[in-house]
Amino acid sequence: MTGKQISGKLSGMTVGIAGCGGLGSNCAAALARAGVGTLILIDFDVVSESNLNRQYYFYDQIGKKKASSLMENIGRINPGVTVIAHDLRLDRGNISDMFKDCDVIVEAFDRADQKEVLIETVLTLLPHKDLVIGLGMAGWGKNELIHYRKIDRMHICGDEVSEISDEMPPLAPRVGIVANMQANTVLDILLAL
Repeated sequence: MTGKQISGKLSGMTVGIAGCGGLGSNCAAALARAGVGTLILIDFDVVSESNLNRQYYFYDQIGKKKASSLMENIGRINPGVTVIAHDLRLDRGNISDMFKDCDVIVEAFDRADQKEVLIETVLTLLPHKDLVIGLGMAGWGKNELIHYRKIDRMHICGDEVSEISDEMPPLAPRVGIVANMQANTVLDILLAL
């Protein structure tokens, strides 16, 4: 496929991103740079100073909503991308409706309970949608442990073991590797459609 063919195909695709933190913000930026036509961004949180060590936000965005701030940043990366931002907490009752028009869904939550709800809901209520999840990106180093694994329609990116804690904080390098692995997986899925 040529660059022009790739751009043409991606421009007609829609990707939903659940969570606009470290994984979601960096994955969205990579997909915007690649030329995905529409991004649906969903997050209810605000940017804090502690987010700046790994998330695609800037100091002057502290205190602002993540979804709308990321929409602004993507507009600066690639104004040709349509961004639909929702300041919303996802739950079992709204996940299906929010992502029904997406070609691929990216899970980018911090908390295990949120991950579980999204995964169960997508696999049950959106049976033809691929789901790309991030699992295990805390700390630093150990590049050899980061991998990709597929289980049916679920694509797992990360080391699958490192949980975030005070001793194993989320830092930009590993979070960025997993976020870009997620974006690369999304492109692999989209370009095969």
